[in-house]
Amino acid sequence: MDAVRVALLREVLAGTEWLDATRRFAGVLRGSVVSHGGGLLLVGTPAYEPWHLAAHLVDEAAWSGTPELSPTLVRHAARASDPAHLAVGLGRLEAARRGETLLVVAPDATGAELLERVRDARRAGATVLALAGPRGPRADGADGGDGLTGPEGHEDLAAMAHELLAPAAGTEESGVDLDTVQHLVSAAAGENSAAAPRGRRRFRDRLSRLADQLTAPPPPRW
Repeated sequence: MDAVRVALLREVLAGTEWLDATRRFAGVLRGSVVSHGGGLLLVGTPAYEPWHLAAHLVDEAAWSGTPELSPTLVRHAARASDPAHLAVGLGRLEAARRGETLLVVAPDATGAELLERVRDARRAGATVLALAGPRGPRADGADGGDGLTGPEGHEDLAAMAHELLAPAAGTEESGVDLDTVQHLVSAAAGENSAAAPRGRRRFRDRLSRLADQLTAPPPPRW
């Protein structure tokens, strides 16, 4: 059903800036992980873990033949007793290095600890990308340098990110929530993984991929 939902979302958003914006962001994401052979770290905020985006990226990695898109989910409350793929804590960000990509999903306040880890990762050479909640003007006029602000910590996150995607509050596109953005970005990252063959073969391949998406079970690891 995700493939159908993405198709419907794109139809609804046709004519807005969101389709180009999400494809552009997905292109940066894909280019970063593919050029370095993987190394994608995915982290949310203390109050939000991007489970669905992790699952979608795992799906897209499999369906598009781009294993580099499969992320390591970094969790704020990871425990040693958790399954291995769910037991990666914030300490992993301390080990981030050049050639790795850190994708931060922040619909709410980031928290000081996460910001510090993101800052350290960037200093170590990691590429920092961010999907954030709506941003708009603050009553006191303070902002992150672009005239906009968001939940606590977003100004700092915007300053650290090599690429940031966040709706601007008070615009037509502000009705697009972060869940929608994540669907569009993950789908575009998989679609743009390689140059598709031209003509009828490309159309058949796309139909085949859509059928696979509609009939495949969810990833068992999530």
